Amino acid sequence: MRTRLLAIILGLFLANANAQVKLTGANAPKRGSVNDSTDVKRSRGFKDLATINMYLQYNTEVDTSIVDTTLTIKKDYKFNYLQKDNFGLMPFANIGQTYNSLTINAINDETNPLFGARARHFNYFEDEYIKYYEVPTPWTRLTYKTAFEQGQMLDAFFAVNLSKQLNFSIAYKGLRSLGNYQNALTSTGNFRFNTNYKTKNKRYKANGHIVMQDLLNQENGGIKDEDIENFTSGDEEFLDRSVFDMNFENAENILEGKRFFLNHSYDIISKKDSISNNRLTIVNQVSFEDKYFQFYQNSPSRTYFGDAFTGRINDKVTLEDFKTKVYVEYINNILGEIGFGINYTDVNYGYNSIVLFLDETMPNRIKANYLGVDASYNKTIKSISLKSKASLNLSDEFVGSYIDAELGLKLNDDIIVSGGINISSKLPNYNYLLYQSDYINYNWYNLNEFKNINTQQLRFNIESQKFFNASLDISNIENYTYFNLQEINEDGVRIIKPEQYTSSLQYLRLKAQREFKVGNFALDNTIMYQNVISDTDVLNVPTLITRNTLYYSNHVFKKAMQLQTGITFNYFTEYNMNGYDPVLAEFYTQNTTKIGGFPRLDFFINAKVRQTRIFFKAEHFNSSFTGYDYFSAPNHPYRDFTIRFGLVWDFFL
Repeated sequence: MRTRLLAIILGLFLANANAQVKLTGANAPKRGSVNDSTDVKRSRGFKDLATINMYLQYNTEVDTSIVDTTLTIKKDYKFNYLQKDNFGLMPFANIGQTYNSLTINAINDETNPLFGARARHFNYFEDEYIKYYEVPTPWTRLTYKTAFEQGQMLDAFFAVNLSKQLNFSIAYKGLRSLGNYQNALTSTGNFRFNTNYKTKNKRYKANGHIVMQDLLNQENGGIKDEDIENFTSGDEEFLDRSVFDMNFENAENILEGKRFFLNHSYDIISKKDSISNNRLTIVNQVSFEDKYFQFYQNSPSRTYFGDAFTGRINDKVTLEDFKTKVYVEYINNILGEIGFGINYTDVNYGYNSIVLFLDETMPNRIKANYLGVDASYNKTIKSISLKSKASLNLSDEFVGSYIDAELGLKLNDDIIVSGGINISSKLPNYNYLLYQSDYINYNWYNLNEFKNINTQQLRFNIESQKFFNASLDISNIENYTYFNLQEINEDGVRIIKPEQYTSSLQYLRLKAQREFKVGNFALDNTIMYQNVISDTDVLNVPTLITRNTLYYSNHVFKKAMQLQTGITFNYFTEYNMNGYDPVLAEFYTQNTTKIGGFPRLDFFINAKVRQTRIFFKAEHFNSSFTGYDYFSAPNHPYRDFTIRFGLVWDFFL
């Protein structure tokens, strides 16, 4: 991983900028059109000026935004391992480990099961996370952050255009962190390459990407039950976390994936050719992903996981997923945007051996190929907008469908309200349907037993900078599927099995956000309320989650530096938090251990100097005086007080 990372960094600094096309003269925007303080200036005078609003990014939905180099409180929330706002996620002790979800989003726009090991997927770049770029000059961004004990995190990114029609970018995100506990090493790498092209008449457009990812975590099962009291007592003998005996110290799991993606379109009728301003476009999308998850242990932990078939655990499951679709988009000023298409899916999931029990022979593969149909409709009439999409599998075995529709209304320049509905039905993820392991307890086949998960959700949103932002969603879930801690037997072995809740459960979630400003001081508040109604405790979430940040922001040193400093308070109410299982790399429902009710205070000093943003944070500085009762999951303590440093450095050549 280090070799690849070094090669990419050298490439960023040695890249030849002469092939770059600069926007000049009439194509250059006026100076007053830039909101950000960053101007990318040239030595040839005003006619050779590139401004920040020329650096564009968009996703597969073609939602375009300007590259943002400002320093706001939202940038502080996003400066973490995931590089996105992690409200509602509880990190584990070491950077690069998993996150415990304090909330769930029941919206589903998938018709097919997902690959398992979902606890390893928080830092896995899916299709929708990939951005495509259009830049007038070469742009490099380096993101660096310290880790825990002998490690760092670095995300190096470089974008360039070879002509006005052809852009590409290359990036690598690497992490290595030893951690403060035994056998907690994390080592991850995410390589991304993408390109986009359009002809001069803009009739043909194409964008594609290649993503290669490897996410390795050593697993220790957390501290032993008899050591929990030593941790919570705050005994000085145990403040050195490396002295704790872990449940096991010889295991690791890894998730690896490779994806090749292409989306291209051609305007059969362009707006320029049509008197009525119509457009008819044919679109083709192709995606192939090959991934595997492996759990390795050089000797089985029978007192923790139960009996094993072999003297060494080596579980490996693979997935080959090929998808392609062709659809037609028609845009008419009166009718709106109408899309319809057909898709094809071919999946091959499973193992290289079968499992033989006395009364059952377990298959090793789930294979399927089937067609499906997609449809979409969008229409905007003045301040009213309607967005909708739907998909249906044409398969008797892999039955799946979803419908999503949203109606938005812009009341004025500040207030936008919207409401939506989502109805979906799909099979549970593959590891619920088929799983094999060298541990005897971790073998099951439920493809013919488990029913589709059916979800109906109503949602409402309001956005207002002047008043507040709020969202409310109410979900009804049928056949909710989960991993359940069935029992811990007399030997301490944990029996975890997939189960379906045959009754329906209702889940309500209300989130509100408001920032108050007085002079250079501000108080940013985000609060979420949740409630689950069901006959049994199968879906556990905290009733209340809150994040409150009091901070000061100003320009100093004759406005050469923007300074931002303050304190962030995080809290969630006590509840039966999900446990973590390293064999599956999944969280499971448990109803014996309550976790929560402890505050987390972070002090930060952030600054921006020209095109560099600097982040300094004292994480969880209250850990020594508010009690050592903080956990990310049962037996897994949250991180102690630590000082972290990082920066984001943009280069515009």
